[in-house]
Amino acid sequence: MSMSSGLPRNVGSPLKLEYPQSLAVYDDYAAAQKAVDFLSDQHFPVEQCMIVGTDLKRIERITGRLTTGRVALGGLVSGVWLGLFVGLIFALFAPQGGNVIQIVLSTVLFGALFGLAWAAGTYALTGGQRDFSSVSLIVPSKYEVLVEHKFAQQARDILGGAGMGGAGYGYVPTGGYAADAPGSPQSPPPPNQL
Repeated sequence: MSMSSGLPRNVGSPLKLEYPQSLAVYDDYAAAQKAVDFLSDQHFPVEQCMIVGTDLKRIERITGRLTTGRVALGGLVSGVWLGLFVGLIFALFAPQGGNVIQIVLSTVLFGALFGLAWAAGTYALTGGQRDFSSVSLIVPSKYEVLVEHKFAQQARDILGGAGMGGAGYGYVPTGGYAADAPGSPQSPPPPNQL
């Protein structure tokens, strides 16, 4: 026997549409946002839309060369910050008349030594396999506007009338293809898009 929580059964993730269809595919987020904003201006129920970043790629920007000295300095600095933080917390709970400066300085020194040893040890374990620092980001190449199937044709008509893609079936002027419900007629893609 199960107990219901009192919530309707169809309540799901706010990031989920029941039967989404592709309305249009855009090369950048601003164009996808503009299309949804235009739908909103036309009093279309935009809560039935979703913008999905597709064709993900990872971009890694190399920020510098790692040397033993740079790694050691980075570990030392982060250890000092950690030691200062811990020292200030200890100083808050120090007994009356305790030497607060001595507590903070000792934790800063201990943090610096710990940070230096930790950074040098982890760098030594890499064996020179990654002698550079970097930052990375995952970004989409395309942005697809999805719409609940019940509202797909209405949205296509609105965007198509404004020349913003999504009109009819098949090719979307912004560089992608609209995927329609199974059994719907599909236009062949233009030759330059193959």
